[in-house]
Amino acid sequence: MAIPNVKRFRIAHPETGQLATIMAVLPKGADVDAFVADATKRFDWKTWSEQQAKQFKVRVGQQKQKKAK
Repeated sequence: MAIPNVKRFRIAHPETGQLATIMAVLPKGADVDAFVADATKRFDWKTWSEQQAKQFKVRVGQQKQKKAK
């Protein structure tokens, strides 16, 4: 079941320019630009990049072997 009123925001790493998506429910009248700027500063980019590396890791040596006749 989805959470109502959830907004997705794309934030960019200040140095490398990598993009990440954060999801938040903001109260009415909240300053969205200030929230995104604060979230970008507080975001744990090191852990995020490590998780991305694990997710897309390619295993080497696990190819299917052909039968020799």
